[in-house]
Amino acid sequence: MFRRTLTFGFFDGSRETTEDCMEDLFQVGVITSTHGIRGEVKVFPTTDDPKRFKRLKEVILDTGREKLTLKIESVKFFKQFVILKFAEYDNINDIEKYRQKSLYVTRKNAVPLRKDEYYVADLIDLKVLNETGDEIGILKDVMTTGANDVYVIAMNDGRELLLPAIKECVLAVDVETGFIKIHILDGLLD
Repeated sequence: MFRRTLTFGFFDGSRETTEDCMEDLFQVGVITSTHGIRGEVKVFPTTDDPKRFKRLKEVILDTGREKLTLKIESVKFFKQFVILKFAEYDNINDIEKYRQKSLYVTRKNAVPLRKDEYYVADLIDLKVLNETGDEIGILKDVMTTGANDVYVIAMNDGRELLLPAIKECVLAVDVETGFIKIHILDGLLD
């Protein structure tokens, strides 16, 4: 239904350069630690396609103060992590300060969408409409579960609806106009 590439700001859209607004960057990973002494880092992937790192030439590192464009020199995989080596860093001491910092790509470098797929960031804050077209809330989050994803909807009446992202529930998505039309299965609001 959508591509689990998170974005920066609100979230899951990315565009062109580091000068673009923050919501135009997609988060693809978080540096968890260094790996070895030659400047490699262990990255926890936040994208639904960790193999995408093999095709990336660069990522954007958000240091908290600035965004740095880093060239990827090498990519390896270890358990659930991706091991990256950046051309700009050859020493553990230079890269160590970036632990727990996020890595992003621009929309241009994001994994292309297939039919009926959406970036999570493009869905967040969309109006949620019922079958008759009445606005009933706002999409606030998307949770990943084993079977299917779940839309977290803040209802206008103050309740929270956890809606499975399946064809029977999600009737239409229009990112340009800014809405999602849904059908609420019996028992979901009880």
